[in-house]
Amino acid sequence: MSFSQLKSNKKDIFSKLQKQLEQTTKVGTVDERFWKPTVDKAGNGFAVIRFLPAADGEDMPFVKLYSHAFQGPGGWYIENSLTTLGANDPLGEYNRELWNSGDEEMKNQVRKQKRKLQYYANVYVVKDSGNPDAEGKVFLFRFGKKIYDKVMDAVNGDELEGRDGFNPFDFWQGADFKLRVKKVAGYPNYDSSEFVDPATLEGYEDDAQLESIWKRQFQLQPLIAPDQFKTYEALKTRLNMVLNLKDDTEVSTPAPAPSVERVVSAKPVFKTEEPVVEETTTTTDDGEEGDVMDYFRKLSES
Repeated sequence: MSFSQLKSNKKDIFSKLQKQLEQTTKVGTVDERFWKPTVDKAGNGFAVIRFLPAADGEDMPFVKLYSHAFQGPGGWYIENSLTTLGANDPLGEYNRELWNSGDEEMKNQVRKQKRKLQYYANVYVVKDSGNPDAEGKVFLFRFGKKIYDKVMDAVNGDELEGRDGFNPFDFWQGADFKLRVKKVAGYPNYDSSEFVDPATLEGYEDDAQLESIWKRQFQLQPLIAPDQFKTYEALKTRLNMVLNLKDDTEVSTPAPAPSVERVVSAKPVFKTEEPVVEETTTTTDDGEEGDVMDYFRKLSES
């Protein structure tokens, strides 16, 4: 482009700049479907939310997603794990191989690159003093094991305490959830969060109001649809690059690490689990999760 063209086409150039900036802004913006509690400078916060039932056309009120996020010598590995879909994942197999070696250094490597578990559900924000605009609206909410355990405890109840279990995702017999965030050892802690006594959401006596909320919910299944995951081969290639893995390295050699090509050379099969390593904020215990998952599946079938 000549200088004269630059001058004569300044309107077109400005228009293109505007479009480019719009696209750039969209890429960098936060997904407004998601809600998270507002915290103060000390990292503490409080809100009241209500977990909502399964969205129209779906059977379950929540979904779970396994992922990995760690930095290796060749860069970052931030990927969804195929174990979410019940399939083998190259890093899952690689971690299991390292763990089974019995070498403590390799076990430490597994701890650094273990899979993380997060849950997704629709919630209705009853109270959020730090963000009043969110009150009365429906959002997607991402949460981990601490809050999941609170949900499971509500479902199971406690016979010794004489506390009956209830469905926390129910409009009529569910319960508001007081979400308390406290910064402990530099990390957000949800231990003091709790469900209140079961009651109809916002005391609504008109089902039309609840139906309006229900229709505003987001579909959860697209969050864990196959198109949200890279292929087994693509993940294996990325893993080799991030960890600088070589084809001819044996597992028994502490450094460099063994090759994922050798570890996962066989065709992937289903229902393979990673080793259960020391978990503090997440869990890989599918047996425990299955109890609650089965509970909601039965509800959806009744």
